[in-house]
Amino acid sequence: QVQLVESGGGLVQPGGSLRLSCAASGTRFSINVMGWYRQAPGKQRELVASISSGRGTNYAESVKGRVAISRDNAKKTVYLQMNSLGPEDTAVYYCNAKPEPGWGMRYDVWGQGTQVTVSS
Repeated sequence: QVQLVESGGGLVQPGGSLRLSCAASGTRFSINVMGWYRQAPGKQRELVASISSGRGTNYAESVKGRVAISRDNAKKTVYLQMNSLGPEDTAVYYCNAKPEPGWGMRYDVWGQGTQVTVSS
């Protein structure tokens, strides 16, 4: 069973920083594309950032320059460093894992989510 557990969310003031972590188990972590998504009340879930097995990265236009995704394969953990946070970043943040194409495996696993609230 593949499981993902997010942590690091909380309340932060505008302009502040936060680092989210996602720990994986039950998977060959190194072959996964890992992603961070977020969902605000009344809105659709959206991609924030992703990182491939080769450590190529992809970011939503709204967060470019303010966030950085990274992975530590030895720890089976993916991180999301967020800086210059604003109220528009308030959402539940979810971790996602998929295998790279071509491995002949099918899974699409989500963590339970961690709340990020940006407010004065």
